[in-house]
Amino acid sequence: MRVLLDENLAHRLRKNLGPHDVATVSYKGWAGLKNGELLRTAENDGIEVFLTGDQTLTYEQDLTGRSIAIVALSSVEWDILKLHLPVIMAALDNAQPGTIQTVDCGRFTRKK
Repeated sequence: MRVLLDENLAHRLRKNLGPHDVATVSYKGWAGLKNGELLRTAENDGIEVFLTGDQTLTYEQDLTGRSIAIVALSSVEWDILKLHLPVIMAALDNAQPGTIQTVDCGRFTRKK
């Protein structure tokens, strides 16, 4: 599966997503594109899943009739994400065109 890793996620995640073909937004030269334009550009390039930490996409984007899926993670911190790789992989494996999934990976909290 061809996966696009959003700018807001730790790039170390790219090498930990098993057999998926993962590229980053910055590697593709798409940094700075707004969400709708980024999704259209990714679809036109054959990207199947957009992996992001942007929770607002779940209600900002209508994916009806689109060929891309969105998987939105609840955290962008590598130290948290690495503990949830199996859940993230399962979400990628089950992603269907035109759908949005939210994956609860926990959240970063500052110690007092």
